[in-house]
Amino acid sequence: MIEQSLPLNQKIGQLFFIGIPGPEVDDATRELLTEIMPGGVCLFTRNIREAEQTRHLLDEIRDSLPVVPFLSIDQEGGLVDRLRRLMTPMLAASKLRDAEDAVKLADIIAETLRILGFNMDFAPVVDVVDESRAKYSNGLFSRAYGSSSEDVVEIAGSFLDTLQRNGIIGCLKHFPGLGASSVDSHEELPQVDISGDELFSTDLFPYKELLKTGSVKAIMAAHAAFPRVNLQEMDQNGKLLPSSLSKNFIKTLLRDELGFDGLVITDDLEMGAIVKNYGIGEACKMAVAAGVDMLAICADPGAIREGFYAVVKAVETGEIAESRLDMSLARIAACKHELSGPLDFNPIGLGQLSEQVAALNETLTRS
Repeated sequence: MIEQSLPLNQKIGQLFFIGIPGPEVDDATRELLTEIMPGGVCLFTRNIREAEQTRHLLDEIRDSLPVVPFLSIDQEGGLVDRLRRLMTPMLAASKLRDAEDAVKLADIIAETLRILGFNMDFAPVVDVVDESRAKYSNGLFSRAYGSSSEDVVEIAGSFLDTLQRNGIIGCLKHFPGLGASSVDSHEELPQVDISGDELFSTDLFPYKELLKTGSVKAIMAAHAAFPRVNLQEMDQNGKLLPSSLSKNFIKTLLRDELGFDGLVITDDLEMGAIVKNYGIGEACKMAVAAGVDMLAICADPGAIREGFYAVVKAVETGEIAESRLDMSLARIAACKHELSGPLDFNPIGLGQLSEQVAALNETLTRS
């Protein structure tokens, strides 16, 4: 496989899922892509002005890199709708009544993304927000599918299957579960005050059930601590270790106990939960040591470079073994083998899809 034959720096680049500054590949962005040669690029609202510009941007990113990249977006609907400048805004996941609604929305999203040039969506959220958890101000309430673990499996599972059937790789998030967190990990490290029994019976239930289907290709690891759960580790300074950097959560629980050998990506390492406690370089090394495959750094080019060169140095000095690197490269390559190419750019088709969004919104709003 091509990833295994790359020079060391390009191998390490495959582990990075980065953001870029603006709506075009300008000189600074081209320099960043050439220097890091990332395995994935995620677009945000700052990168998306209009449809043709977005497609041109993604085509240029793809053409700039020696290995086909993951080209992703957080397209959930509701609060997390990166395409609202291009399309009728999409209703949140919490507005979906059942699996049939999820299929309709995922059909629209998948075709839209492929016309624009994407091949991956950081969705669906499989955090469980039941009635007792709906009071928390963690930014997740409207992003949840249904109000029970069983709802999440049925509705989010249908969303995932539909995305992937239509050529867009999905990504479950946020492992092992943020539904009971009382703060937003964008701001600080959530301490999720639930027992191990509740974690396993409620939050891990969607992962256990959906992994049985064999359809899960990628999982995003949350930045959270679970002080009442036996798996919880402390860092070298005696602080609670975020789950995204924890070997107990990533390797012991997700890899070994749940048997997931697909792609594991961190949530954005520039979130307050990480940067208020660790340097980006140190966090990247800790995540790799924990068993993570790809490191998401979504905004600051300086942070991307800091993380990249920290991992390069760690591999060169033997702090991270090349064999550990090769394990992640194999999983990245396997997931990339599943990627579909973009559809022909079709502005008329995008207009029709936008009308379908409006019709679905009207149906869900009336119900």
